[in-house]
Amino acid sequence: MAVKRDQADVWFSKCVRARDGRCLYTGQQTALECAHIVGRRNKAVRWDMMNAVTLTHSAHRYFTENPIAFHDWLQMTLGEGHLEILREKSQHIFKTTVPIRKEIARHYRQEYLKAEADPAYQIISYS
Repeated sequence: MAVKRDQADVWFSKCVRARDGRCLYTGQQTALECAHIVGRRNKAVRWDMMNAVTLTHSAHRYFTENPIAFHDWLQMTLGEGHLEILREKSQHIFKTTVPIRKEIARHYRQEYLKAEADPAYQIISYS
């Protein structure tokens, strides 16, 4: 069953794609998607900028079907330290409510607009 997406997910995805600007695997700039490292069901890191990379649709599908290759690529690209911090963060419990999700959406919408106005702006993660 697919995980439901709401405005928090939409704006988070836009921010990840704006941050990276291209597929981090292929370098392409079209058909971009936000790919979570730790699955979206884990709310502790679902909207954490450390937990997502930009991939093309085909690269996203390839890594979804080849998780060992994804891990190896992430380790080479982001480093073991990044993945270790993400592992630790993912162990926490974060329960959401409608107001919290709206706050997350508002945060990422504002961050996206700042990045759109100033390409040098560094998007700040909600968590």
